[in-house]
Amino acid sequence: MQWAEQVNAVRVIGTGVMGRGIAQIAAAAGLTVELADARTEAVTTAVAEIGRMFDKLAGKGRMTAEQAAAARDRLRPVDSPLAPTECDLVVEAVREDLATKRELFAELEKICPPSTVFATNTSSLQVTSIATALGDPSRLAGLHFFNPVPLMRLVEVIPGARTAEWIPDALLALVRRLGHTPVRATDTPGFLVNHAGRGLVTEALQILSEGVASTSDVDRICRDVLGLRMGPFELMDLTGLDVTHPAMESIWTGYYGDPRLRPSPITRTRLEAGLLGRKTGEGFYSYADGVKQEAPEPQAPEAVSRPVWSDSADLLDALAAAGVEVERSPEPSDDAVVLVTPHGHSAATAARSAGLPVARVCGVDPLSTEARWTLSVHPACDVEFARSAWAALAATGRAVTVVRDSPGMVAQRILAAIVNTSCFIAEQRLAEPADIDTAVRIALGYPRGPLEWGQQVGPRRVLSILRALHSATGDPRYRPSRWLVERAELGLELTATGTTPQDLLT
Repeated sequence: MQWAEQVNAVRVIGTGVMGRGIAQIAAAAGLTVELADARTEAVTTAVAEIGRMFDKLAGKGRMTAEQAAAARDRLRPVDSPLAPTECDLVVEAVREDLATKRELFAELEKICPPSTVFATNTSSLQVTSIATALGDPSRLAGLHFFNPVPLMRLVEVIPGARTAEWIPDALLALVRRLGHTPVRATDTPGFLVNHAGRGLVTEALQILSEGVASTSDVDRICRDVLGLRMGPFELMDLTGLDVTHPAMESIWTGYYGDPRLRPSPITRTRLEAGLLGRKTGEGFYSYADGVKQEAPEPQAPEAVSRPVWSDSADLLDALAAAGVEVERSPEPSDDAVVLVTPHGHSAATAARSAGLPVARVCGVDPLSTEARWTLSVHPACDVEFARSAWAALAATGRAVTVVRDSPGMVAQRILAAIVNTSCFIAEQRLAEPADIDTAVRIALGYPRGPLEWGQQVGPRRVLSILRALHSATGDPRYRPSRWLVERAELGLELTATGTTPQDLLT
């Protein structure tokens, strides 16, 4: 838009990590940046730090020395956030407190020209609530950057209920000018990214609370099987429970207790105990000089060699290639270890349904990859047969994680929760499907967008996992989204909006 191209000056209020990052990319993009903070000494420190970042980038060849010098010259320290200004845009990046933000914008409205656009970098407060402090709430929108701003290329653009119609598109264009990727989000609890992220952490906490797997086991499965950069407990330690838990509670209460967003008492207890993560040296893991301390994985036992029977030909092929004796008969022999690969159901349920010898049955997650097997053991399983199953899987050279048998094991549950949460976002028209996938992939580091991921696995398969979980547990957190159900039943892709009533009017 024309406005985005004509913006010359922006004031960034707040010189914390977020404010410095926003100022850095704006100055690098050619904008004059007025940097302000309630503490004038903080401004001086921030300007020097940003200057050092430009020098560092020049040293790495990511910008020339001339470009670095010019970017430094565009940084203008300001004595007060409320100093008179003619800037085109003010971006607020102060502490996440509604009263503080309202008071700041009410004062800014008195000293800024009517043409100045206001933007809040809030990550959890509703833009509409902040705008109530303004005589003209139409000039405020959300501009949510992610930390660290120069590296995290996603920015959520969030119009409030009274934001002028032209501003969101203008901010989308400005974000592109800054070299970042914008997505439009709705002014709802968690906006887009933080809402979508609930699928991972809330389900991981539920798995932990049920005793299905340990924190390190869940993290290993998420990395090696689902391909996530970090497991959910590593991620919470990095972010800090003082940030993560309030966000979970805020989003859950904001949606009036929707079960699919339900937080866990685990994080409340750990928050109160001060086990915040890396910043306190102890969270779900302990940290020594910033390095995560983690016990090594247990070694597979040297079990008595037994033949293995399975309902999966692919699993048998992998075992046979490793020299394990396998059976390919319609039914297992009396001495065979039996490995079932259920979707959504527990191994014990699958064994009973198929009339298999339950005591000799273990489960193997069909989502297991060449990096890791997940083996599930139910309470009635014969220990020696379970040890033989573990040894057989380990013979392939892959890592093996042993978990308590439960519907969906670990990877299936987390994947289904990730996909279903984003399907709810699409169903409620909180963001376009393409924006959902783009935002989650960039901001959360998932290997692919959640709707694209669900489409790759198969909508019918994801739906079957959720329905099996819902049936087995009775927990409404597993109710499938209507978006998922319709597309699975109609053969549509999860990324497709499909025909709507509005299409008939065009």
